[in-house]
Amino acid sequence: MSTTEKNHPLTQFGFRFERGGPHNSRTMMLDELRCLLAYVDRPDAEQCHYLQAITEQNCLGKRSEKTRFLSRRYLVELYSLDPAKVLFRSLVYFWKRDHAAQPLLAQLCTYVRDPLFRSTAPPLLAIPEGTIVISESFEEFVDKQKPGRFSKVTLQSTARNIAATWTKSGHLCGKTRKVRTRVHPTSASVAYALLIGYLAGARGQTLFQTEYMKLLDCEPHQALELAQQAAAKGWLVLKHLGDVVEVLFPNLITQEEMEWLREQN
Repeated sequence: MSTTEKNHPLTQFGFRFERGGPHNSRTMMLDELRCLLAYVDRPDAEQCHYLQAITEQNCLGKRSEKTRFLSRRYLVELYSLDPAKVLFRSLVYFWKRDHAAQPLLAQLCTYVRDPLFRSTAPPLLAIPEGTIVISESFEEFVDKQKPGRFSKVTLQSTARNIAATWTKSGHLCGKTRKVRTRVHPTSASVAYALLIGYLAGARGQTLFQTEYMKLLDCEPHQALELAQQAAAKGWLVLKHLGDVVEVLFPNLITQEEMEWLREQN
């Protein structure tokens, strides 16, 4: 863990800022995450149970011990797999309650934990719906962050992985020809984006305008409607009167974590 990572206050919630990222070698591993969370389906699960499921019980069906350990490594980097971290704990909470939201839930967590992938969001989200996105565009997105850092082969591989993640999340469609598409958020994905924004320090109406909400291609008024649906399901508390909005997460954020947030603020 780097000094920046160790000293950043958001790491205690599950955020990750370490240089590099899993997308050098993998996509966001949506299929593997689905398999893992279906296999470890118990409310009292701890991180060790997820790790054992991958390496000892081979729940992902990997052919060798090496690939099992690599899968564990990258899944930990992408999602932490630690219920002690509210970022992963709340991911599982919404994952079990809204199947349609799973690709966006996974992408939101990946965005928070993979700085390399995160750096490609602004240029990708700025592309108009219906525009063809060529593979070289992703190489440019990556190379602009650290010009010359990657070899041509690594740059191409990383770009393919990042493009695949944006495709799995629904922001792109097509196999060889990628086209920018608009995703369709649900109440669970909006609730998770609001939670991440809350952990990052946003409050009130600004919660509906964060970078996390922008990942959902979601206008503030649409996000508010979906947040009201989430509140009706008991996933969050929403108080809305005129221009005043308050969002709370009493079922997801522990008292200890609330103390950390107060200290952070």
